[in-house]
Amino acid sequence: MARAIVYTEFGSPDVLHLSDIPDPVAGAGEVVVRIEAAGVNPIDAKLRGGRRPSAPITEPRRIGFDGAGVVEAIGEGVEGFAVGDRVAIRDTLGTYASALAVPAAHLAPLPDSVTVAEGAAIAIPAGTAYQALRSLAVTAGDVLLVHAGSGAVGQAAVQFAVAWGATVIATGSPARHDQLRELGAIPVAYGDGLLDRVRAAAPHGATVALDCAGTDEAIETSLALVSDRDRIATIVRGPDAASFGIRAFSGGSPIPLTEQELAWRAEALPATIALIAAGDFTVELGQELPLAEAARAHELVESHAADGKLILVP
Repeated sequence: MARAIVYTEFGSPDVLHLSDIPDPVAGAGEVVVRIEAAGVNPIDAKLRGGRRPSAPITEPRRIGFDGAGVVEAIGEGVEGFAVGDRVAIRDTLGTYASALAVPAAHLAPLPDSVTVAEGAAIAIPAGTAYQALRSLAVTAGDVLLVHAGSGAVGQAAVQFAVAWGATVIATGSPARHDQLRELGAIPVAYGDGLLDRVRAAAPHGATVALDCAGTDEAIETSLALVSDRDRIATIVRGPDAASFGIRAFSGGSPIPLTEQELAWRAEALPATIALIAAGDFTVELGQELPLAEAARAHELVESHAADGKLILVP
């Protein structure tokens, strides 16, 4: 039997429990992966808590979308993967588990120079950042303002934008400013006076803004600095983004991602793995917890008590 974290009702982290499940079988176009690391994302906690809309629960529901591990079985029609290959997983429900059947199209090869924890940590954060910056057409010469630059999505956005030739100003707590500088950003503290501090850091203004914080301060500062509202986006304030005249990517937005945006999210995983392997992208890893402690991981995520990506290890 395999093991997986499931929940049968929406609620606090203690609705999560470890359960025995049938060993997964690779269907046509699928690969069974022995999960060695699963990334914990805020969206996991929002779905579990019922704060992000999802279908009524009629049977034990699996959780987690990001992971990494080793191929154990290959389904009919799958090419490009072999038993024993190391892989990273994106956009596949149920990665909080010891094994999972995954569509082959949702896998990316993981070279030996990239750890399974790194592979499990990047699909949602890097995919969100990469797609958002592509949608905003960030390029060389832009001045990008990233709110919550020290979070997982923020760090990815900083690194992509710097690599593409943009100047990046990133908000964060003073304790995280050295880290933001190392990533190539100009750090500024959030809180009262943010607009003045950003203007001092970017005397000629910002040309594009990405909100990963969701605060009124972040939205208002972006609106004051960026003249083209089509170049302001949030990944948090989806439900009310339209009232500000700005764009929203996920974050509960009623407007779905386009086919091109979904393609960018898929493209981000292998692209980010290649950058990590080349030493050109850094992933901040946090605690590793046993799979059975998924509830504890969600408590840490929801209380903002952990720096770095939390990883569950089956």
